[in-house]
Amino acid sequence: MSEKAGQGKGESDNQSSIEQYLVKDPELFALNLARMIEQAGKAASAWVEPREKGEVRDHMAEPVADMVKTFSKLSEYWLSDPQRALEAQTRLFAAYMDVWSKAIQRLNTTPDAPQVEDAVKPERGDKRFQDPEWGRNAFFDFLKQTYLVTSRWAADLVHQTEGLDEHTRQKANFYVKQVSAAMSPSNFLFTNPELFRETMASHGENLVRGMKMLAEDIAAGKGELRLRQSDYKRFSIGENIAVTPGKVVGRSDVAEIIQYAPSTDKVLKRPLLICPPWINKFYILDLNPEKSFIRWATEQGHSVFVISWVNPDERHGAKNWEAYIREGLQYGLDTIEKETGEREVNAIGYCVGGTLLSAALALMAQEGDHRVRSVTFFTTQVDFTHAGDLKVFVDEDQISALERAMQEKGYLDGTRMATAFNMLRSSDLIWPYVVNNYMRGKDPMPFDLLYWNADSTRMTAANHSFYLRNCYLENNLSAGRMQLAGRTISLADISIPVYNLAAKEDHIAPARSVFLGCKFFGGDVEYVMAGSGHIAGVINPPHLNKYQYWTGGKPEGDFDKWFAQAKETPGSWWPHWHGWIESQDADRVDARLPGQRIQPLDEAPGTYVRVRV
Repeated sequence: MSEKAGQGKGESDNQSSIEQYLVKDPELFALNLARMIEQAGKAASAWVEPREKGEVRDHMAEPVADMVKTFSKLSEYWLSDPQRALEAQTRLFAAYMDVWSKAIQRLNTTPDAPQVEDAVKPERGDKRFQDPEWGRNAFFDFLKQTYLVTSRWAADLVHQTEGLDEHTRQKANFYVKQVSAAMSPSNFLFTNPELFRETMASHGENLVRGMKMLAEDIAAGKGELRLRQSDYKRFSIGENIAVTPGKVVGRSDVAEIIQYAPSTDKVLKRPLLICPPWINKFYILDLNPEKSFIRWATEQGHSVFVISWVNPDERHGAKNWEAYIREGLQYGLDTIEKETGEREVNAIGYCVGGTLLSAALALMAQEGDHRVRSVTFFTTQVDFTHAGDLKVFVDEDQISALERAMQEKGYLDGTRMATAFNMLRSSDLIWPYVVNNYMRGKDPMPFDLLYWNADSTRMTAANHSFYLRNCYLENNLSAGRMQLAGRTISLADISIPVYNLAAKEDHIAPARSVFLGCKFFGGDVEYVMAGSGHIAGVINPPHLNKYQYWTGGKPEGDFDKWFAQAKETPGSWWPHWHGWIESQDADRVDARLPGQRIQPLDEAPGTYVRVRV
């Protein structure tokens, strides 16, 4: 090919690259912009109307004020010393100059010359900049690198700030991550090449669809944005999700007790009672037949009973931890005894359900109630010294603000807790869906886990306040200071065998925190660490052959030393747990059909789980 011909091809490619960002049909594009504005008006109306009627009160002032207060402590350190401030600004300016100089080099480099390396690269696993134009187009490449340099510089400022207490530093790290995630050029129409191209190619039709979805999601949230993370229309509780057969054999003000049908002719003599968290629906343990821990447990010969917590409203505002213990856990044990005739039970607690269960067992030990003969905790914290990322939201000011908000209706709205959990992974659980839904105008894919994630629950004022203050803020449970039913309870009174499962990448109940909690129990503890995180580490069926788990000696001393010496086993920890259960008591009896002694109230999964926020 001649040099002239080569230049012609390059010019043609460049022209083609530019054309994809040009308006093709100005009249149609203008029409769609008008339609988008019309939908934007509907979105604004859906937002404003509930506020004008007094149905919604905004609570953004408290978290914004906390962020400003946290950032002011950083500013005080860096601005109090002019030399220190100058050095910080110089580092940022030097990084910008590096990006700029390499961008100029790349523009002046011939195709056969060595490639100029980027000044900065996205972290491994960052999915925001996968489109080829982020590296091929000089404009978008410069935006990407400038953003990465700035966000990492801001994170370094937090790390290098001296004199911060641990909680403030944790909050500063969190807020910097939130601001950085929000300001990513991948989130905006004209700074994201993929969005820009799609907008031009569809003549702006994507923006019309996106704004329509935004209006629908604000209306569905009754004035609050209910971000769609899945195609919710594809799922129906009891039809294609939470479908393990069983019966509701008990119902109190705070809990339904579900008994599941056996899958074997013989079952373990000790029934199994599962206490899920009250901040989520229980069917995370029964998403579908392929992933269901409940179904798998019945196939191993367990008589499975599960607590399905009520989705509380104004009537439940005064229901505290003692109420959840008496009317939930102990009511479940009473129901099991009536239905099966068995007093001795194996119990499981998941996340905050495990924290409640541990407090209940300590109380029951003092009261002489010894029906639970072994206990398993899934990603459960009983000591909150090294609590996870949720600790960012817990200090006296923030708890007091939450308590004031809960006093209005007697509960914390479920969407607020769901938003808090989503913010812990905003780059995965918020911004990709904002871009996909409201800018690309596309429905999210159907995903049962995200359907469950969006099926949020409210929290009673008394229950949630007690939990935040006694666990996260004051760490009373492990310290032996927690007051329940007029007693001061101690985890040391729990002398039954404990199977304590952590997850290696858990940011809600860190493995290190779960490990530390082991020492407070009064009996033998089997500490096991699963691969992956808070959900995937627990919901890991053996047939998928995913991840791994670690077992070792007693959970004593230094966590890192325990981990270094632990045995790694590929696959699911579920069979290991079942073997541990059988080592406690392997006696079996004839299978128990649900409702043999108690008239069933409903088919599983019951009525409480169907109440949506």
